Amino acid sequence: MLCVGIFVGLVLDSWSLPVQTKLRSKRGYLEQYMEPEEMNAMDKILRANEMSGFYTRFAFREGDIVSSGARSAITCSGDSCLWPKSVDGFVYVPYILSQQYDDMDRITIETGMLDISSSTCVKFVPRTHQANFLNIQSRSGCWSYLGMIGGSQIVSLQSPGCMWSGVASHELMHALGFLHEQSRSDRDHYVTILWDNIIQSQRHNFKKYETNNLNTAYDYSSVMHYGKYAFSEDGDPTIIPKPDPYIPIGQRDGPSSVDIHKINILYDCGGLV
Repeated sequence: MLCVGIFVGLVLDSWSLPVQTKLRSKRGYLEQYMEPEEMNAMDKILRANEMSGFYTRFAFREGDIVSSGARSAITCSGDSCLWPKSVDGFVYVPYILSQQYDDMDRITIETGMLDISSSTCVKFVPRTHQANFLNIQSRSGCWSYLGMIGGSQIVSLQSPGCMWSGVASHELMHALGFLHEQSRSDRDHYVTILWDNIIQSQRHNFKKYETNNLNTAYDYSSVMHYGKYAFSEDGDPTIIPKPDPYIPIGQRDGPSSVDIHKINILYDCGGLV
């Protein structure tokens, strides 16, 4: 059975002047520029991972999903990707936060958690004795495993590059079992992938999968969606929405309403929300 992760699926400086941020590609430049406020969560993640050297150190999928030794990053058997439901109907996901984080970092990460838990039956709780838990660390870049893999499960949210609540929500959704939105089986009806504009060594990140999309509409506003210039070779777009190429894709504020709906369906939240 395909993992539930496919069911629905930057270090960004604080600018004191109104300057534009240049997203760097394999060749070290882009013809396109983006204002910092135009970057979505994935833009920030790719920028942080590039600056940290993430891509030269880890085996990963789709830019920020790390493969576990037990299975590929994309598939698993049965419900093993799901965090278990408690007898009270809630899904408690234990976590610990690294002592490296300062108070503002902790607030940012906990805001990302709250943006999920406030509208779903998934509740992030400080770990006490649980064997399976999220171990949130400031390692190199922003990344996560897909779904629950068991034991101490690292989620990397490097400070300061990953310190955005939307980035935290993005990586936490990976840990809950969700891939990126444009990996959906039906994505070709909604976006065009411009393969010639993608860095050749990164084209595997745009693979689509046979997915059960939980009877939800394709969500251009998902916090899990790539930006238009993800993995661009020379600064030209790599993803174009259709039929309207000017539809914004992705965002950085946190889970969209459809993201929340998908979590509630996947974890069978029912009337608990």
